[in-house]
Amino acid sequence: MALSKLAANSFDLTDNYALTGTVTGVTSTQKLFLIKNIDASSSGTVSFVNGASSVVLDNTYKTYLFRFINIHPATSDTIFQFNGSTDGTNYNVTKTTTLFQAQHREDDSSASLDYDSGNDIAQGTGFQNLTSGTENNNDSSSCGELWLFDPSDTTFVKHFFSTANGDHPNSSRNVFGAGYFNTTSAITAIQFKCASGNIDSGRIALYGIK
Repeated sequence: MALSKLAANSFDLTDNYALTGTVTGVTSTQKLFLIKNIDASSSGTVSFVNGASSVVLDNTYKTYLFRFINIHPATSDTIFQFNGSTDGTNYNVTKTTTLFQAQHREDDSSASLDYDSGNDIAQGTGFQNLTSGTENNNDSSSCGELWLFDPSDTTFVKHFFSTANGDHPNSSRNVFGAGYFNTTSAITAIQFKCASGNIDSGRIALYGIK
């Protein structure tokens, strides 16, 4: 089997993790552009609103990626969540979602893969869970990603999926979520928060993908 190699000059790092070039005859033009970093500090909410504070969340990109890094809650055993807005103010878009998780305890006493219908939303407007409960110990945090597709489209519903890992009390929990905002209106803002208490610290980064 022939080994395909990428030429060194095909890596373009000037556009925030961009990759261009030809691999076995297929040209890649997909690029990941950093739009905005927001660092939380005892924050009740973190919001990305199109057109505010250099945030872009419109038809500039078809795909948007949020990365949340070392989200440390002020309150013990709380869940990190998100919601969308069509007006940049009210975060209550109707959505249908599903969620499952894998977990493994530190002492190896149990491991499981679970679907819990209690974490689903069926045509509801509440915030969607991204993580399982995370401790507020000094060394505890959650990290993950949320993908949002074509939020400015006015024909179709807006799909999203997420994955996150956090240290729930004495265990690692990998949480997978997916769903859609059931609206044909453009989604113009995304807000993150903890189910209870503030986000003590952590970074959320927004990227656009071409």
